Amino acid sequence: QFDPVGKASFTSSCDIAKSVLANAGVSYINEAGQPGQLAIVRVGMATIPSLDARDAPKDVAKAIKATVEGHIKEGLTRAGYPAKADPKRMNLPGAFGVLMIFVVASTALFGPIAAFLVELFPTRIRYTALSLPYHIGTGWVGGFVPFTAFAIVASVGNIYSGLWYPFVFTAIACATCLFLVPETVGRPLDV
Repeated sequence: QFDPVGKASFTSSCDIAKSVLANAGVSYINEAGQPGQLAIVRVGMATIPSLDARDAPKDVAKAIKATVEGHIKEGLTRAGYPAKADPKRMNLPGAFGVLMIFVVASTALFGPIAAFLVELFPTRIRYTALSLPYHIGTGWVGGFVPFTAFAIVASVGNIYSGLWYPFVFTAIACATCLFLVPETVGRPLDV
């Protein structure tokens, strides 16, 4: 369900079921069904049929999706799946601590990175050499994280599988830095 510009319409029974489950934060397993059959969702012992909205007008398709969403959420509630997180079970200080570790690591990275990047390239190409990879990395790789992560989750069914997208690009960046970035000590900056 990769749709970065919002032009595709996911109206098959399988697409509707996957969308509802992914938006609810529920992991699921894909199983191939018979061609032409409607998708079904199994929650515990309950079987919930999805509906097809391929040939329906937009307002009817929206109502069909809402109906399927209601049935699936009702099945999840009956199976004991919470509708939202329980604040009493949250470890807010722990979550805040983890976020602060990331903030400190981020500031520790962005401080010296500017000076390092200036040292890395000669003056005549410095602006282009810094601008091009920055905009590719943040605009294309970083900008597509939400879309690609959701598409991975929808195709695989595991709510954490979307984390592989940033993990892979982080691994590529680490390997690139480790093996391809030269030492710049003593290099003149005005060349």
